[in-house]
Amino acid sequence: MQAMILAAGFGTRLKPYSLAKPKPLFPVLNVPLLRATIDRLRSSGFSSITVNCHHLREQVREEVAGRAGVILQEEEIILGTGGGLRQALDNLDDAPLLVTNGDIYHNLDFRKLYRHHLKNDAEVTMVFHDYPRFNTVSLAGNRVSGFHRKQQSNWRAYTGIQVINPRILMEIRTGVYSCIIDLYRRMLANGRAIHCFHADDLCWSDMGTIGDYLELHEMLLLGRMPLWPELGVLPENSMLIDEDCVIGRSCRFTGWNCVGAAEIGDFVHLSRSVVWDKARVASHSRIEGTLISGVA
Repeated sequence: MQAMILAAGFGTRLKPYSLAKPKPLFPVLNVPLLRATIDRLRSSGFSSITVNCHHLREQVREEVAGRAGVILQEEEIILGTGGGLRQALDNLDDAPLLVTNGDIYHNLDFRKLYRHHLKNDAEVTMVFHDYPRFNTVSLAGNRVSGFHRKQQSNWRAYTGIQVINPRILMEIRTGVYSCIIDLYRRMLANGRAIHCFHADDLCWSDMGTIGDYLELHEMLLLGRMPLWPELGVLPENSMLIDEDCVIGRSCRFTGWNCVGAAEIGDFVHLSRSVVWDKARVASHSRIEGTLISGVA
């Protein structure tokens, strides 16, 4: 089976942090999300995984170097979801392609989705759930009836996960920016079906803002979000601290925290925060509900 991870975007809403690290490489429980996503796809039976990149692509290149079955697609210009998929076509076979955004965390069963797509002999199967903040797609039973600009409660949100029959990508122009939804709008206008996979019980986060990123860690560390085995084992006290972290004298850690191989000064109070590898927290600091990156 083949899959593609879309990892080329700028992460605009995560500035200034995304100016120094591409969003798919933001660590989740101290593991780069892209690494965990690749491992999750591999454990689900996907032996060929394409990863596209543009923004800070040298970091993505370094992350995937030497990974068996991973094809890196470097894009000189930003091509969007449609253009990126079209460029990947030369490296794909005729089997359905599972596509996932590189900035999402969820508990969807990839194999179940893939089997659903095959059973329906669909051109496209998109995964939807009820997420009022992003409910912009109207559905009619198991098919999409329209893509819209505004949210509405009785519509559904696209999760960023889909299965595509590669032949439809021939309909996208090569080498230019395009959004895959534009192709789908044309398909609907021509009477072609976009199938749905309903996942209203899905646990899902897109890490779109720093608030989202911190909330994901809170949910994971407090056991309110299913944990990917690829991220390791959670501590019992909601405090994940890397064994290489250097901690000064008389520090207090309260609530939940996720700390990488960082340097924590003396008399620091850290609460409900994420600290990345190589970051430094000054002595006598009180850090609460914050990302300390060390790079921004």
